[in-house]
Amino acid sequence: MTVSTLPPETVWKATLGELEMQMTRATFTTWLQGTRALSFAGDEFVVGVRNDFAKDWLENRLYDLIARTLAGVAERPVTVRFVVWSEEIIAPQTAMVSRNGRAEVVATAPAEVAAGRRDEGARDSTENGLNRRYTFSNFIVGANNRLAYAAALSVAENPGQTYNPLFIYGGVGLGKTHLLHAIGHRCRQDGYRVRYISAETFTNDLVMAIRTKQTPEFRERYRTVDVLLIDDIQFISGKEGTQDEFFHTFDDLHSYGKQVIISSDRSPKSLAALEERLLSRFEWGLTADVQPPDEETRRAILLAKAEDLNCYVPDNVIEFIAHNSRQNIRELEGALNKVMAYANLTSRPIDLELVNMALADTMRRPERISVEQIIDIVCRYYNVTADALISSSRKSTIAYPRQVAMYLARTETDASLPQIGAQMGPRDHTTVLHGSEKIKTLVDTDPQLRRDLLEIKAMLYERAAVITH
Repeated sequence: MTVSTLPPETVWKATLGELEMQMTRATFTTWLQGTRALSFAGDEFVVGVRNDFAKDWLENRLYDLIARTLAGVAERPVTVRFVVWSEEIIAPQTAMVSRNGRAEVVATAPAEVAAGRRDEGARDSTENGLNRRYTFSNFIVGANNRLAYAAALSVAENPGQTYNPLFIYGGVGLGKTHLLHAIGHRCRQDGYRVRYISAETFTNDLVMAIRTKQTPEFRERYRTVDVLLIDDIQFISGKEGTQDEFFHTFDDLHSYGKQVIISSDRSPKSLAALEERLLSRFEWGLTADVQPPDEETRRAILLAKAEDLNCYVPDNVIEFIAHNSRQNIRELEGALNKVMAYANLTSRPIDLELVNMALADTMRRPERISVEQIIDIVCRYYNVTADALISSSRKSTIAYPRQVAMYLARTETDASLPQIGAQMGPRDHTTVLHGSEKIKTLVDTDPQLRRDLLEIKAMLYERAAVITH
């Protein structure tokens, strides 16, 4: 099967997989989540969007990126046309399945689509902004996110009663948005009025309301809910008008016992460009962080994603992607989406050879890491100098980072103990062994150390990717 004979929805899904890796979660969710491929005739690809506002935004802000990515997937020049579509007119859905190890696309019967539309609780809602894919039942819990998950569940079961506000923070693509949507779905099922919004969309709505003199309607929309979930609050940094409006929205909701849940890519104390009065309110409730997932959690995420897509992925492929894709969940899922799309478009089985071809330009490879890079990143993370780290100092503030560096040099490089020791002093290989083994033992009992190691590894592989590209 060639690209030209594939259903438009399949081509669009492959394109979305590529686009998701090229833009922020907020941008992708706000403007591309829920779009549909309506037709692909000649060189014109028609995409259905929810409203005129989204149509204008995609045409004026994202057209070049979308057209270029779509052309790459379609393997020919493409003109993209966006149209507002009705939910009552939807092309048959497609699903990824596996037969004899080969990824294929099959159409879902129209009757099944109609049945899915009757399930109001399971579909996307343009009114409350929730995405049906993000629920507590499919959130993978690991050491990296256990506190945030427990807090989110507690808030969902008792909105306005336990942690208000709940502030969840962490790096890009680590599951913050998933938790916000999961809270929203649980509250909605219990009869609460819920609204999810990204801070970017909140800002755009406010600007539009001011332009059209509909500020009262804007405030009515956001201040009459029981649960407000706002994603990526760092977006309003430096935007005084938006901060003022959100401050009064927050105060209004909080004073009536309504629940507010906020996400950010950093902790409240690190949001220097936000007004102090907002920051103080963010700390009224509970602040919970999410960290990059460890390898075991990454495997679980990939297995769940493959199961969700009804696609068989061999264990060695899961292991390979989990080991080499270390940054965040979005990178993991984006890598798997790309592999599935590549298998589908080339009619090849999913195996390690195909994975290497599909991810050749994006996969981070451990062999690129050097002991020198580890020393540099560890020193930056613990705020010590390289001279101090390789010195003979036995101060705990120096010795501990040194042992962490030894541990990472052993686990993330192919360097021998003598080679590691030569770059850390020099030191005898038995000293390196002792230091690394001490950290290895602490990993099992020290949650803070586990978080430190995950953050250092994320910094390490991000830098390695920059250096080698």
